[in-house]
Amino acid sequence: MTTVTFYTEGSRITGFHAAGHSGYACEGEDIVCAAVTSTVRLIACTLNDVMGLCAAVKVNEKAASISLRLPGSLGPTAESTCQTLLAGMMVYLTELHSEYPDYIEVMEAE
Repeated sequence: MTTVTFYTEGSRITGFHAAGHSGYACEGEDIVCAAVTSTVRLIACTLNDVMGLCAAVKVNEKAASISLRLPGSLGPTAESTCQTLLAGMMVYLTELHSEYPDYIEVMEAE
């Protein structure tokens, strides 16, 4: 199962950690893993490469995990954009969980 944990401080999403293989299908054919991977990569690229932020991204190939943390001090426009992107990611992955509850779990942690 893939587990995605969103980290929050109050109402602010500060980052996320995604780990594990969903087990929906064989590697290379797993649509749940592909959906999660694409979503994570899109958010990381948008924050760092498009917006020019320095969000910390850590990848652990052996553990099949990736985590991302937002920088602490963002301007109001960047903060608003980051929160919108991360909230959208949370909604999307929660909907994916609704469709494939045995293969992906979405959680929040302070």
